[in-house]
Amino acid sequence: MSAGGSHKRIMKELSEITQSPPQGMKVSLVDESDVHVWEILMDGPEQSVYAGGHFKLLLTLPKDYPFKPPTLAFTTKIYHPNVTNDGKGAMCLGLLRSDEWKPPNKIAAVLDMTRSILVEPNLDDAVEGAIAEEYRTRRKEFDRTAREWVGKYAGRK
Repeated sequence: MSAGGSHKRIMKELSEITQSPPQGMKVSLVDESDVHVWEILMDGPEQSVYAGGHFKLLLTLPKDYPFKPPTLAFTTKIYHPNVTNDGKGAMCLGLLRSDEWKPPNKIAAVLDMTRSILVEPNLDDAVEGAIAEEYRTRRKEFDRTAREWVGKYAGRK
């Protein structure tokens, strides 16, 4: 796929997602002149400790998309085992690893998976081991801290 083909695919996916966004999300370009950087506004899923929170994520598409996976990062701080707690908010999703990414995968599927791990973290793929361990062994403490962070950083209503 040429650079033009990549651009065409990105525009098609952007159009589909903005017309019919995944549940609880709003997608837009950070800068209208760059189709490779998207801003996602995601509501915390109702059935999760993140309910009531509003999270901002940044999706960056490589120039050779769809042959290489996008990167996804939470710009809103979140207490979660699959999101780095270092200020970068990088997300660990198996689907986004180069060895697991397949060109037919679509951005909508990435966003759906992101929302689903807020409901049910993937502890086998955790980037924050201590948070994963807390989720596994001291769930009430995890839930309390996650809710506090939602209130502090994600503007709980």
